[in-house]
Amino acid sequence: MNYIIVGLGNPGGEYLNTRHNTGRIMLDYFADKNNLGEWNENKKDKYLSVKGKIQKSSLILLKPETFMNKSGDAVGKFIKSKKDTVGLIVIHDDLDLPLGKFKISFNKGSAGHRGLESIIKKIKTKEFIRVRVGISKMTPSGKIKKPIGEEKVLDFIIGKFSSKENEEMKKVTKKVYEALNTIVTEGKDRAMNLFN
Repeated sequence: MNYIIVGLGNPGGEYLNTRHNTGRIMLDYFADKNNLGEWNENKKDKYLSVKGKIQKSSLILLKPETFMNKSGDAVGKFIKSKKDTVGLIVIHDDLDLPLGKFKISFNKGSAGHRGLESIIKKIKTKEFIRVRVGISKMTPSGKIKKPIGEEKVLDFIIGKFSSKENEEMKKVTKKVYEALNTIVTEGKDRAMNLFN
């Protein structure tokens, strides 16, 4: 099986440890832990990629080097047909889930996420795997506390994780790593049963 695993985020140092870069953070960890080697830069098509293999699966890991709302441009270079989307996995931040939680989804809408919107528009289908990683705060009673209004949402998602939030992120990163390994070795259904 061939997989293309995309980590969504914004390029550049100022966005490094921001909530909106959660997809890239997860993908970097996955690449490091699996010793997949150095990232190669494609300046013309604006992406970083690394190739590798896990068991019988061939992988291309991809980080678009455009801003989030243009993520589909890089993904479109690799997805040429409906058949290619079977192995597409997109990792991204999700305001509908609390920090420390993640969910594997398939064939869902973008829920307003600009990176996903860009990909869906470019490849003309929603039929691909998402690894949605929560970034929202929780109230003491366990309810999700999402920012309200476009400006507040933007400030929140491009804000950096606090040191306490970073501890939560480290834990969830390890779980996402395990989930990705399960998807590429045993398939999405097995991974959904184990991790959702």
